[in-house]
Amino acid sequence: MSDDTHSLRSGSLTATIKAQGAELCSLKDGVTEFVWQAGPEWPRHAPLLFPIVGRLPRDELRHRGRTYRMTQHGFARDSRFAWTERGERRCALVLEDSETTRELYAFAFRLTAIYMLDDAGLDLTLVIANTGKETLPASIGGHPAFNWPLQSELAKESYALTFAGAESSPVRRLDGGLLRPAMEPSPVKGAVLPLSESLFTDDAVIFDRIESNAVRYAASTGPWLKMSWRGFRELGVWSKPSGAPFLCIEPWRGYASPAGFDGEFSDKPGLMHIAAGAEEQLSFRIEVGSS
Repeated sequence: MSDDTHSLRSGSLTATIKAQGAELCSLKDGVTEFVWQAGPEWPRHAPLLFPIVGRLPRDELRHRGRTYRMTQHGFARDSRFAWTERGERRCALVLEDSETTRELYAFAFRLTAIYMLDDAGLDLTLVIANTGKETLPASIGGHPAFNWPLQSELAKESYALTFAGAESSPVRRLDGGLLRPAMEPSPVKGAVLPLSESLFTDDAVIFDRIESNAVRYAASTGPWLKMSWRGFRELGVWSKPSGAPFLCIEPWRGYASPAGFDGEFSDKPGLMHIAAGAEEQLSFRIEVGSS
């Protein structure tokens, strides 16, 4: 058993998680690999975003008169987590504040990632605990990338996202990594978002008023997956604007700084504010199958 990775198995499904970033790097049903394998177009699989989602202006976090360097999506994805549990169908990893993290983020925390595999899919539960004496301002998100297409002989345009219900609210877009002030009409037609490379010309599609708590990614035939979530309030959908064979479906609790916001980090829109001694728990599930 490698200290760098751990594999789960249930029925025909296998999942592999890395200690680096507590990152899911494979989900297979014996035939299909659903997770993007970190090719040259984008060198990640499914990073965890913490303590921010998106970017801050100039990559700077301001807290009580001090400025900290905080790059896009935070430091968890580039941090090594410690294993706390390693079983056949379940594993858990933890990241705690340290001298290194406090140079970037002046808050005490414990972030736990718990993966559980069953015969139908994979659950990820994220628990953010405030282990300090002041309120913990933070965001968290998933950033899983899935192969697009899931079946190589199908065109990318054969695929769509189908939400649990109609999604008519306007969406948000990014400019220089920051949230544009103006909302834009939703590209969703009823409950269906047709997929094409042109959808990502303006970077991610951000649903900050999403009503659904689940979405199905599929073509009319072949492998499919369904993602559902609890505790997350926003959803990002992204692929490389220049085109790449992956699609990211990203449950978020928080989002990039709005263009024009440049204040105290605790005042940033979209943050959780976790009281001293309290915790927040969020989760998402990836079910897979074939039709």
